[in-house]
Amino acid sequence: MKSAVEQLSTYKSVHLDTRNLQTHFIGIPLIIWSVFLLLASVRLPLGNGAELGLSWIFGLGVLAYYFRLHWRLAIGLTLFLVPVLYTTEMAAHLAYALWLALTIFVVGWVFQLIGHHYEKAKPAFVDDLNQLLIGPFFLMAELYFMLGLETSLNEAITPIAAAKRRAIDEQKVRQSA
Repeated sequence: MKSAVEQLSTYKSVHLDTRNLQTHFIGIPLIIWSVFLLLASVRLPLGNGAELGLSWIFGLGVLAYYFRLHWRLAIGLTLFLVPVLYTTEMAAHLAYALWLALTIFVVGWVFQLIGHHYEKAKPAFVDDLNQLLIGPFFLMAELYFMLGLETSLNEAITPIAAAKRRAIDEQKVRQSA
């Protein structure tokens, strides 16, 4: 498993433009909420008439992954994810839950694509699907950095991200020549 520094520096290498980061702070939470709503719509029987959305199993699995990567960031992600799980569990019972999830999903991706237009770089998941899971992890790291927390992590990933971005940009120039 790649370390938190490796994962975050790869993700950050195509998220250096402030406008891209700003759009991601809107787009990623919207996408997360919509995916969890879709998962919450898949009901698992627990017995005695009780049931649980598939979102809880997925959410706990993702949190376990985040805790393996970096426990302090995972605490913040847990504080974010619990309300997501609760609200999507409630919304899963709405007659229009599927349409709501799909609409929010599309809106979230519009924000993502606008951000990558500013960045002039493709989304990180294009080369590595695991980066879809790193998006929320990256945003939590950026939030911690904005709050003055985890400065050593920021100092570790930023130069690596910048070097990776230079390599990406140099490869683009070579391919266009």
